Amino acid sequence: MSMWASRQGAGSAAINRRTLLAGIAATGALALGGCATIGQTSYTEAVRRLLTLATQRAFAQLTRPDGFWDSTVARVELPVLFGKPGKVASVVLKSPAFREKLQHSLNRFAEDGARRAAPVAADALRSLTFTDALALLRGGGTGATTYFRQAMGPGLVNAMIPALGDAMQVANDPVLNQAISLLAGVNMADAAHALALNVDNAIWYQIGEAEADIRRDPQSTNDPLLIAALKVF
Repeated sequence: MSMWASRQGAGSAAINRRTLLAGIAATGALALGGCATIGQTSYTEAVRRLLTLATQRAFAQLTRPDGFWDSTVARVELPVLFGKPGKVASVVLKSPAFREKLQHSLNRFAEDGARRAAPVAADALRSLTFTDALALLRGGGTGATTYFRQAMGPGLVNAMIPALGDAMQVANDPVLNQAISLLAGVNMADAAHALALNVDNAIWYQIGEAEADIRRDPQSTNDPLLIAALKVF
């Protein structure tokens, strides 16, 4: 074999290797529907989009009139502050009819808390980092919501307490006022704090349900990256 032929063979081999590597790279680039490359960056973006859409859907539900009250997962129970029906001293607070009116009033106040919580959650999500986005995608269910809630800690509660307190003071709701007057040593600020804890739980339940719904039907998002990422799992 001549030196020229040897060099030509080596050159062809190099070209073939470059062609093969280019093909592998192209395959990876198309693996998520042509939207992003396979890897941590695309997985992270998919989780962020999943949580963004889930929170948007959840808050859209919760901030509409009777949004908490009508929700299958987020209706707020009476805070323990108001006691158990059989254990409170007041006859009024033992009344099922009165307690239902009070619960309905508090669920309406919860909407004010959700309106305050929504931008706080959105800001936190924009800066949220994911240590293992792939595991969150694989986890299914409400795994991403659980991660987000743990990262936020009491952030939503702290934001909602003053908003709920202001809403209660301005509304001057007769049912709530009567309930508080029947509890020794309890004021409106205490009620706002107790309600904020319950509303926090309700918000995360609603976000979790929205996440699970999206996982069950990725096509409803019309987001090619999200659809492709969730189809893998």
